[in-house]
Amino acid sequence: MDQDKPRPARPKQTTRARILDAAERLLGQGDADFSMRELAEEAGVSFATPFNQFGSKAGIMLALSERRIDAMRERLARAVLPATAIERVLVAVDIATGVMLSAPAVNRAVMAAVSAPNDPPGNVAGRSGAWWAEALSAGAGLPEATRDLAIAALPLQMAFAFRGVLSFWTAGELSDAALTRQARAAVATLLLGFSGPDERAGLLKLIGAEGVRAAAEAAGLADR
Repeated sequence: MDQDKPRPARPKQTTRARILDAAERLLGQGDADFSMRELAEEAGVSFATPFNQFGSKAGIMLALSERRIDAMRERLARAVLPATAIERVLVAVDIATGVMLSAPAVNRAVMAAVSAPNDPPGNVAGRSGAWWAEALSAGAGLPEATRDLAIAALPLQMAFAFRGVLSFWTAGELSDAALTRQARAAVATLLLGFSGPDERAGLLKLIGAEGVRAAAEAAGLADR
């Protein structure tokens, strides 16, 4: 009988994954200043192991940032994507912000850490640019005259724009509710220069709506 068959063993978690999971738990408890000793205890490893695996606490935070991008890539790969590049990129924005909003406290702490100078510096920009390149893909639907330029230039510029929006969210100037909207508007502003007439009207509408909303929200904050 089926119930008599032994269940397959779960894959053993790697030491690196255990350490990263432990770091996320500590960050989720509001302990962004955790020590490496506290991290080792939480992960159930020796004090030296986090250093051996990541080099430093900064290395751990960079690895957590890479985890976020990996999660975005996995979700993008599973998603049913639109045919055109512009719609694909806007779906990618929703996926990216969804990952960040899945654990806001943890991800704000990660963003704050990787925004500080690190020695050696990480490659967050390169990994993020690669993610946006996946979203843009072959540029389906973009005007042929500027399609090659869009494919070459847009991914890194979208990484910069998205990181800018995240920085204001990390600092608390942008609410969780506003993150996706403003990220979509920022990326749409970049796409505008490479869009055809059919897509342009929709992008302008998106940008305009978020501009008006952001101005109203800023005015409300100023009145407090």
